[in-house]
Amino acid sequence: MANQRQRAVVWAVVALAGIWLVALCGWWITDHLKVTGEKVGAYLESVDLSKLSGDERARALRRLADMLNKLTLEERRQLRLGRGMDEWFRQMTDGEKLAFIEATMPTGMKQMLTAFEEMPEDKRQRAVDNAIKNLREAGKQVRSGEGQGRAGAEQPPISQELEEKVREIGLKSFYSESSAQTKAELAPLMEELQRSMQNGTAFRGGRR
Repeated sequence: MANQRQRAVVWAVVALAGIWLVALCGWWITDHLKVTGEKVGAYLESVDLSKLSGDERARALRRLADMLNKLTLEERRQLRLGRGMDEWFRQMTDGEKLAFIEATMPTGMKQMLTAFEEMPEDKRQRAVDNAIKNLREAGKQVRSGEGQGRAGAEQPPISQELEEKVREIGLKSFYSESSAQTKAELAPLMEELQRSMQNGTAFRGGRR
């Protein structure tokens, strides 16, 4: 009887250890497969797009697009404001840029553009004001954390020329008529507008 109890205890311990081992393995796999901004940044630095061509180049771009799509809007914002993708964009052809932008457009972005254009003029302007303000503040934090100092912190999220055209022409119209490079430059603003409209902060405050 005692031996049976001992065996039962041993098997219970073995079973419990097995459960913990499976759980730890699952956690390890999930943690290592999870895409983060840091992992995307490491991938960007590890691959020299200028040295790739053909299928190898296409696979590298698809992999980057897949990784970017797995990030949250906040992680995408941090990555873009850190200018980590600038070098890759400079090396892409116009066709590659258009395909990449289309492949990485966040879910709901087209609906956001439509809803944005249906808003009253004053609300659109206020939303753009707040989005640019948020991007500027976030950019300061990102570049300060990277040790780029005061000059880096003052870098605008989008150029003054682009900001004026967005205000004058309208975001949806301007975006639809823009070049691949301009679409890439507008991406941080568009994602920030979507982010702020989703969390309800798009219309806080007034004009600068």
